[in-house]
Amino acid sequence: MPFIGAGLHMLVALFFAIHAIRSGQPLYWLAILFMFPLLGSIVYFVAIYLPGSRLEHGARRTVVAAARSLDPGRDLREARAALEDTPTAQNQMRLAQALLAAGQPAEAAQAFETCLKGPFASDAEIKLGAARAWLESGQAARAVAHLQAIRNDQPGFRIDQLSLLLARALAADGQHAQARAEFEAGLARFGSFEAHAEFAIWALERGEQALAGQLQAEIDKLSRSWNRHTRELNAPVLRRLQAAQARRG
Repeated sequence: MPFIGAGLHMLVALFFAIHAIRSGQPLYWLAILFMFPLLGSIVYFVAIYLPGSRLEHGARRTVVAAARSLDPGRDLREARAALEDTPTAQNQMRLAQALLAAGQPAEAAQAFETCLKGPFASDAEIKLGAARAWLESGQAARAVAHLQAIRNDQPGFRIDQLSLLLARALAADGQHAQARAEFEAGLARFGSFEAHAEFAIWALERGEQALAGQLQAEIDKLSRSWNRHTRELNAPVLRRLQAAQARRG
């Protein structure tokens, strides 16, 4: 059995050695691969083979997800350290995004507001981030103000995202007639799963079961042909929809 394992290691090393020669890699890779077949193959796979393969995108996503699950606070720590070392607007923005991703929307909102002082005061991307943070921290009126400012100043900026976020912010602020109009406009214009799902969440929370049922029927049609990647992308809003259905169930 040890001989079989060693043979497999050598076959893998030989495969990567052929790849190294054909792809014009430095010759020291051959020495590494044959002197240390197992370790050398692993290093070559990660350093050379994987970045040039079709597996790169999915593998990197897997590695990033695994790293985040093992050390969920890493991005936030690194963002704080970067801002301390180099207090630039870009690093302030990085910290704001890391705070929002880490589930600290109140602090994220303050960080976004800091970014909006000075030369980036009219930056739509930063205002959108601030609006998300204010909405998640329970200050919907401030989110509405940012979103309406973006729409007034840059009407072509991320139209679909802005419409749905504004509808949610209006609803959270108690402006339900305006929220309904925004949901209806977004649904008519984009017709996406997210537009249907966000409108259905609002309908469930308002007790409009008939409307929620109509939207759910469309959601079922849209999600029927999803692949795994699409399901993962839509998982957050899908969980919110299921939670709203459970509360009304």
